[in-house]
Amino acid sequence: MESIIRTDHLTKYYGKVHALNDASISIKRGEIYGFLGLNGAGKSTTILLLLGIIHPTAGASFLYGKKVSAGNNSLWKNVGYLLERQYSYPELTVSENLEIIRRLRNISDKKSIDATIARLKLNPYKEVRAKNLSLGNVQRLGLAKALLHNPDILILDEPVNGLDPAGIVEIRELLKDLASTHGVTIFISSHILGEISRLATRIGIIHQGRLIQEIDTNELENLCRKRLVLDTDNKKAARLKLLENGYSVSVSREGLLEVEGADAIRHPENIANILVYAGLPPKLLKVEEENLESYFLRAIGVIGGDVK
Repeated sequence: MESIIRTDHLTKYYGKVHALNDASISIKRGEIYGFLGLNGAGKSTTILLLLGIIHPTAGASFLYGKKVSAGNNSLWKNVGYLLERQYSYPELTVSENLEIIRRLRNISDKKSIDATIARLKLNPYKEVRAKNLSLGNVQRLGLAKALLHNPDILILDEPVNGLDPAGIVEIRELLKDLASTHGVTIFISSHILGEISRLATRIGIIHQGRLIQEIDTNELENLCRKRLVLDTDNKKAARLKLLENGYSVSVSREGLLEVEGADAIRHPENIANILVYAGLPPKLLKVEEENLESYFLRAIGVIGGDVK
């Protein structure tokens, strides 16, 4: 299947600062690609390059197989975008801001404004001036602008910034529906790792301008580390008993016993039986799985990978 969004060794230097270095990404139709990175990692630079707002130092980006360049205006007809910093006409209402976008996009259907306002649940604010909106509703207005012309590609920089938990869920479900039902290809940059893990079908991790890893979300469970932790009244004796039975046991930073190995993870009841028959019943016995945040920090080398 042909890539809808693609970058080929995309590179951007600002003097000696390597904002993006040799990034090659390929995103298929209907995928939600989550782009994860710390602040300053190169996420926004990548989006600006994809939109042709800045020029690459080397490499290129492509939409629909066509090279992104300032003069290739036809590319933007089917692209909606949201930048991290939202710009609206502050003295105009939500409806008036969208009317300007409708005219700029040459959208003939005037009903598209009301439909998009309803889609983003902005009905109570349609006649409110943009300057009087909350941060979350400013974000909804930005998404409304991006969606007004029903684009085939969405390029979104921190789209849930400022939204409350209910709003985050609403936008997540909206984006998932656009991808799965309508085949919209979505590139979403964020530092909210948990949200990306619930939304994206594929994740790219960028650090210090370099794309260091790409993973399918359904592979994440296998990549995240798991451990069995337990506590007893006599940890020293419990550890010796488990070592006698062939288990690898260490003491965690929290002072708990940590048992390694796939068998321990799959069958913690065996360990419980050993300890109970030895007169060392566990007070705590649970399997902990590394979350995306811990995995991400381990991937970029910030922590050694201990489960948080």
